[in-house]
Amino acid sequence: MRKWYPALLVVLSIIVSVYAYPRLPDRVPIHWNIHGQPNGYGSRLFATVLFPALLLVMWAFLRGLPRIDPRRANYAKMEGTYDLVVNAALTIVLLAHGSSIAAALGAHVAIERVIPAAIGLMLVVIGNVMPRARPNWWFGIRTPWTLSNDRVWERTHRVGGRLFVAAGVLIVIAAFLPPLVALPAIVVFGAGSSLAAVVYSYFAWREETKR
Repeated sequence: MRKWYPALLVVLSIIVSVYAYPRLPDRVPIHWNIHGQPNGYGSRLFATVLFPALLLVMWAFLRGLPRIDPRRANYAKMEGTYDLVVNAALTIVLLAHGSSIAAALGAHVAIERVIPAAIGLMLVVIGNVMPRARPNWWFGIRTPWTLSNDRVWERTHRVGGRLFVAAGVLIVIAAFLPPLVALPAIVVFGAGSSLAAVVYSYFAWREETKR
C-alpha cells in the first residue's frame, strides 16, 4: 500500500480540483491567520492547480533524495519507515487542499484547529518510527555527532522519537484550545523537541567517544 499511496493522494487531489473548479468563486482563500480567518486569496485556477502540483513536486523530490545520499544503502534497511514519513507529509498537503476547497465552497472548516492537529498527529507518527531510522544525510536528527557515530545516531533517535511523540500529543491537545495557543504550541513543542534531541546527541557523542 505504501508504494501507491502517494499516487492515490495525487489522483484524489486532481479529482477534488476538477470537481471544484466550476463551482469555485473567482477568489479562493489560500491562507488563513491564527484565528482561522482568510487573509490571502488566489484565483480559482491557482487554487486548483497549486496543491496537485505541490504534491507531485514533493513526491518526486522526496523519492529522489535517497538516490543522491552518500549512505543510500541504509534506505533499504528503513524503507518502510521512510515511506511512512513521506506519506504522512503528503497527507498533510492533501488535507490542506481539501480544507481550502471546502472553505471556498462555503463549508465551515476550522483551519486553526485542523492543521495544528494534523501536524501534531504527524509528529506522533514520525516519533514512533524514528528509532527505526538508519544513518543518512536527509532524514532524521542529523547533527555532526549523529552523522559521525552510528551508536550516537541510534541513541539520539530513540530519545528523539519519544520527544516527538510527546510534542505531537501536546500539539494535538493545544489545537482544541483557544487559537492564540495552538500556533505558539506548534513552535514551542515542535522546536523544543528538536532542540532537545540535538543537545542530547552532543552529550551522547561525548559519552561514546570517552568509551
